[in-house]
Amino acid sequence: MRNISYGMYIVCSNNDKLINGQISNTVFQIASEPPTIAVSINKQNFTHGFIQSSLRFTVSILAEDTPLAFIGQFGFKSGRTEDKFKNVKYQILYSGLPVVLDNTLGYLEAKVINQMDGGTHTVFLAQITAMEMLKAGKPMTYDYYHQVKRGSTPKTAPTFIKEEALAKSDTLIQKYRCSVCGYVYDPALGDPENKIPAGTPFEKLPENWVCPVCGATKDKFGKI
Repeated sequence: MRNISYGMYIVCSNNDKLINGQISNTVFQIASEPPTIAVSINKQNFTHGFIQSSLRFTVSILAEDTPLAFIGQFGFKSGRTEDKFKNVKYQILYSGLPVVLDNTLGYLEAKVINQMDGGTHTVFLAQITAMEMLKAGKPMTYDYYHQVKRGSTPKTAPTFIKEEALAKSDTLIQKYRCSVCGYVYDPALGDPENKIPAGTPFEKLPENWVCPVCGATKDKFGKI
């Protein structure tokens, strides 16, 4: 399943005056005439209810150099308890929908025309009503997010795979996993996002070091 290619996006919607957004790696073009896309959203996610209510959503296409912490803000925090748009540049479109502008190459606005029950997820089929390119750049792929950025996957994501099903970690080098988001600190790789050089043991990390994905402190990490 990891060989299936995906992108990295922020899907946003609204419910009356409330707005919310989340990371999604399952946005697909379905047809060109009329331009139609589909997105798969977990039923437990706050954004899911917003889309079902408004029958509209936006998709921000993330650039390859998007910081992990930015992805973590929209992927590992809940809009039920936190304002994900705090300190984030965004725009409210004429439709009332929000669209994230930071780290975004371009965005799509879409109107839902059909829904399909996918068990834990709903697949929303939607026709594009507006779109705009904001800047040139290379979009982030899901593979790049995992292999280069070394990001983790939320349990509510369609592509989540239980850790025990993945390849076993190298027992010669002590790695640590974040109990909040699942990010793995590998001393052999260090933490480029926080300028921690390769070869730095977990014990030697600064006391104020935090998870580059979700911002969890060192005490939230455990040996694996």
